[in-house]
Amino acid sequence: MKDRDEWYVTFSPMSKDTLIPDEQTPLIWVNPERMSGAPCFYGTRLPVNSLFENLEGGVSIDEWLDAFPSVTREQAIAVLEYARNRMLEPVA
Repeated sequence: MKDRDEWYVTFSPMSKDTLIPDEQTPLIWVNPERMSGAPCFYGTRLPVNSLFENLEGGVSIDEWLDAFPSVTREQAIAVLEYARNRMLEPVA
């Protein structure tokens, strides 16, 4: 049986990538040529929306992480914190 890490493909940033929140600490990447432009966890083809939809549907974060091992707990928590912080920013 192959080691779990042997199953992953590394995706490199493309010229049209938008990195969120920034290039130094990317959590999410968006490219109209990848996954129809859906925001994905950086370095994967997994749409960020899958995390929110599953949590909304009652799936625990541990269950979600087990189902999507290409995303680390740190990545998932960082995206949730980023979304929370953006929602709580004062409106100018």
